Amino acid sequence: MRYPERLLSDDEEVLLLFRPHWKVLLPALAWAMVLAALGGAAFAALDAPWEWTAVGVAVALWLLLSGRAVLSWWFTAYVLTTERIVVRRGMIARTGVEIPLEQVTNVLFSQTVLERLLRYGDVVLEAAGSQGRSELHDIPDPEGFQHDVYKARELRMLHHRTGATRADPVGALERLADLRERGHLTAEEFEAEKRRLLGR
Repeated sequence: MRYPERLLSDDEEVLLLFRPHWKVLLPALAWAMVLAALGGAAFAALDAPWEWTAVGVAVALWLLLSGRAVLSWWFTAYVLTTERIVVRRGMIARTGVEIPLEQVTNVLFSQTVLERLLRYGDVVLEAAGSQGRSELHDIPDPEGFQHDVYKARELRMLHHRTGATRADPVGALERLADLRERGHLTAEEFEAEKRRLLGR
């Protein structure tokens, strides 16, 4: 799965790209197992050509009961870039939501005990302006996603200040060091950002 490069701005990079957690496919898997059992029993009990008719009916029922959920999962994408958070849904009729990182004011996640065991949960993005509150459901590793959003947002805000960075490179480096100390940047990311700010 790739995010179309034509939809990115000149300096924008994709940091994360993923689908909803595989948990959403469990009902489709359950229906597949039930219908496979029923289809197999009918195949063994019936004579030709009705045996293949039974298999065809089982497949058609699975597509009817689960096809939409599988397609919805496949054609839903959550994208975190260096500039925004994007949610895209749909195969033919498509919908999309974009939240600029600089407008994100808070990122909350919630997990039940079962969701924690399976490593998924819900994320709520609170944003300034017209974006308001956006709920993202069935996010793999929501705590990690929260951390990545905060890190991307702080780097984005730092980049916004880099108009003054050339006049105050020491202040910019101090802010980078602060991000590293708070765990939002690894040592490698810190060095890469430092080289970029210093124009090396």
